[in-house]
Amino acid sequence: MTTSTVSIEPLALHIGLVGLAIFIGYWILEALVWVEEVLWLDTGVEIIAHVPLFPFAMIGGIIVQVFMTRYDKNDIVDRQIVSRIQNTALDLLIVSALATLSLQVIGDNLWEFIILAVVGVVLNVIMFIYLAPRMIPHFWFERGIGDFGQSMGVAATGIMLMKIVDPEQKTPAMKAFGYKQIFFEPMVGGGLVTAAAMPLIINFGAVPFLIATTLLTVAFWLLGVLYFGKNKQNERRE
Repeated sequence: MTTSTVSIEPLALHIGLVGLAIFIGYWILEALVWVEEVLWLDTGVEIIAHVPLFPFAMIGGIIVQVFMTRYDKNDIVDRQIVSRIQNTALDLLIVSALATLSLQVIGDNLWEFIILAVVGVVLNVIMFIYLAPRMIPHFWFERGIGDFGQSMGVAATGIMLMKIVDPEQKTPAMKAFGYKQIFFEPMVGGGLVTAAAMPLIINFGAVPFLIATTLLTVAFWLLGVLYFGKNKQNERRE
């Protein structure tokens, strides 16, 4: 159930709700930028200013969803319409991400790109084949392929691969990926850690930053294998 076309077009209403989520995310970002400028004006340090809008738009989406869940007594939000908007937006995101690749930059740094590409592909394939089955309790392939694609490029790549292996979304892979992004994007995927990387490297050096990130990576690997992987083994035994 949704609104009647006599009063308002349902598609327009749902697009408006999506726009509202983006609008809320925009003002959250602007507020944090203002706080950063007030607190660190003399130091000249800018971190929040380099964080993209996307993670804050996701937070705005959570706020809109919580509000509508609590106060939408007439079920005016239709899941199928939201899914249509989502699929259209994902298609546009994938095309835009691929179309904005700079071939000139790749050509100017070809050998560096080849080295990074080969090492990255080999590492990601090993992680996908070895870690994903041991860390993800259910539907490891469909869920792991999304993280694999994101590690190979951007989130749009992971989404594209998930749509290929699970076009009808019969598994919870897409939902799991979306929930993961809520925590991932504000921190690493163009979030605070990504924005703070260069200032931290400049202040503390590349080697200490590499050591710190390596330790964090190993810690999360161990958490995934020893905790989530252990739960998966227990479920199999039961």
